[in-house]
Amino acid sequence: MPNIINEIKLDFKDVLLRPKRSTLRSRNDVNLHRHITFRNSKQTYNGIPVMASNMDTVGTFEMAKVLSKHDLFTCVHKYYTADEWKKFAEQNPDVLRNVAASSGMSENDFNRLAEIIKAVPGILFICLDVANGYSQHFVDFVRRVRAAFPSHTIIAGNVVTGEMVEELILSGADIIKVGIGPGSVCTTRMKTGVGYPQLSAVIECADAAHGLQGHIISDGGCTCPGDVAKAFGAGADFVMAGGMFAGHDQCEGEVIEKNGKKFKLFYGMSSSTAMQKHAGGVAEYRSSEGKTVEVAYKGDVQDTVLDVLGGLRSACTYTGAGKLKELPRRATFVRCTQQLNTIYS
Repeated sequence: MPNIINEIKLDFKDVLLRPKRSTLRSRNDVNLHRHITFRNSKQTYNGIPVMASNMDTVGTFEMAKVLSKHDLFTCVHKYYTADEWKKFAEQNPDVLRNVAASSGMSENDFNRLAEIIKAVPGILFICLDVANGYSQHFVDFVRRVRAAFPSHTIIAGNVVTGEMVEELILSGADIIKVGIGPGSVCTTRMKTGVGYPQLSAVIECADAAHGLQGHIISDGGCTCPGDVAKAFGAGADFVMAGGMFAGHDQCEGEVIEKNGKKFKLFYGMSSSTAMQKHAGGVAEYRSSEGKTVEVAYKGDVQDTVLDVLGGLRSACTYTGAGKLKELPRRATFVRCTQQLNTIYS
């Protein structure tokens, strides 16, 4: 007989952060940097823990260059060769502290990852990314990568429940990517009926990870800087975004002009577009679980970065958090039926 969880689970759109008295005089007083020591790699990180997703349109070397100037992070997509990585590292050695090399879990993926890390020893982070982080095969793969690269910080996902967060941390991962289906170009929930409201997923998974001295990334579901603030308030150590970083000069793909307006293509990594590009099409045994959209061209990503960081600082001043790390302790969420007045949207 099927089980039903009757407890209400919430998304970012279902809540607002309640303001609190504050002694902060200005947004400028807020410290957005986090200093983190990772459980398994023992490496340390110091930066602003906002990440560009490892999607091939967004997780580019060009994106990493700009985001790193602001101390933000990029999970670089897995389709660059070792030679391309080597050239990038030689030209941008300072950026390496703010990037991860991504990999799936096939034998080819593992060999390519090993080749990249051998070619570029300065890479400190590995992002192991699969749509379904619940398979035993993935757990075994995390253990294999931990054994092969004992001092690298491993990001692994995606999952949405505390018990799987614990399993992956105990198998050697340092940071768990949380989110199934919340992304703007993800259709997993529509195609499979599987998922978990993102705010609740972050709260529950952060609790599980922090109990083991692990960390989590809230991956997907952020549509605006306010959602990024809510994800941090819910306990996320890092927040990853794809759609918010899409459509910029630093994204892969040409600018398309239609009816006097400019666009860039943005698509999910399980979409037919991505599978056609990287695997020659959608395999018969599966369906596409992503869509392809035309995103309005937004110019340089620097403006978006400043907008996100400005919103985050403002959220901290409204809640009285002098540091980003304090935001979960200062956060009280108010459930709402409508968070925005959309009459002019």
